Amino acid sequence: MKNFSKYTVLGLFAFLASCKGEAEKPKVIYEDEKSTQKNVVAKDSSQIKIADLPIYMEGTKYLIHAIGGVRVSAEGGSYGSSKTNSMSYAISNYNRFELTGYFENLKFQHIDSTALRPLTDKPVQIQTATFLNTISDKTKKQILVYSLVDSDTNKDGKLDANDIKSLYISTMSGKTFTKLSSDLQELLDWNVVEVQNRLYFRTIEDINKNGAFDKTDKVHYHFVNLLSKDWAVETYEPIN
Repeated sequence: MKNFSKYTVLGLFAFLASCKGEAEKPKVIYEDEKSTQKNVVAKDSSQIKIADLPIYMEGTKYLIHAIGGVRVSAEGGSYGSSKTNSMSYAISNYNRFELTGYFENLKFQHIDSTALRPLTDKPVQIQTATFLNTISDKTKKQILVYSLVDSDTNKDGKLDANDIKSLYISTMSGKTFTKLSSDLQELLDWNVVEVQNRLYFRTIEDINKNGAFDKTDKVHYHFVNLLSKDWAVETYEPIN
């Protein structure tokens, strides 16, 4: 029993060490500064591309189709929640005014049309798409805000949660798709202050270029006037 306890403790230490190693995996590799913004993403042969059934966000005139991949196992099954014949076809989740998941594009369809318009023609991994319904109710301006990965910053050949997350914005039709956060700055969070019609957000910059985001790095503070034509990003300094 004593030996069993000893090995159990050793195993626990080994597990914690491995977890620590994973947590410290850098989000940015600085081998070549010029190439950090280029997407050299390997095609995953274990995935098939599918689209979710369209969703409609109340108060808008557009349907949104999420496009993504289903990973098929060697046995013919797949990984996911909703399954049919051991296959999962769900790639997103919808909660009234927000679409979440891991998908590679969105396509927009006006409710009076059969035409589909893609959000982007560049490789991305979209994690959230949020309709600013309160801004729409107040100003009649309909806007979507996205958190997504747009570059393979850790150079592992994939766009995923291990890369830097960025903030984007577009109209409800998917047009004027615009990046708000700066390249190589990790999005921390964002919120909307309705009384000002502003979107505020924070990012963190890897000042010491060690590939990770830690206490030695710099947090940046920004806001955008949601009613402005070009959504120009402005900075502010609440700490100073």
